Amino acid sequence: MITISEATSKDFKVIQEIAYQTWPDTYGEILSKEQLDYMLAQFYSEETLNENVTEKGHHFLLAKEENVALGFASYEHNYNQKPVTRIHKIYILPQTQGKGIGKLLLDTIEALAKEKHSETLSLNVNKFNKALTFYQKLGFKIVLEEDIELDHGYLMEDYVMEKQL
Repeated sequence: MITISEATSKDFKVIQEIAYQTWPDTYGEILSKEQLDYMLAQFYSEETLNENVTEKGHHFLLAKEENVALGFASYEHNYNQKPVTRIHKIYILPQTQGKGIGKLLLDTIEALAKEKHSETLSLNVNKFNKALTFYQKLGFKIVLEEDIELDHGYLMEDYVMEKQL
């Protein structure tokens, strides 16, 4: 049985391991290896994860089956001081994708968002990410295109998607 639990700083190592296993599969055909390595180092350092929780108000969830972590998500309530819950990250180990784990994580975030009186769920997804259709099936709609420039000339080419609650 898959369980969802709140992650703590003690789980950062597991979150990093999942990200490092998932990103090459998710973005390997979209991003260069150099950009992939750069982004993983930037987004998943212990310092960045800690800052996300302590300074930015992010919450992390872990999906586990028999004490083995299969995926994680992070989210933030009252995003930009609006009744919006922002989903910052959601990654499921490649070998366990398609088993409902992502939907379970999103359903959990949606329930928590409703408890906090959010009116909208919001997320970014790379324009070329296969997960785009997954989000559309769950009721998310593209509301904006957004290119985010990173250091070293790297670019994140995203859609902003929202789901009304």
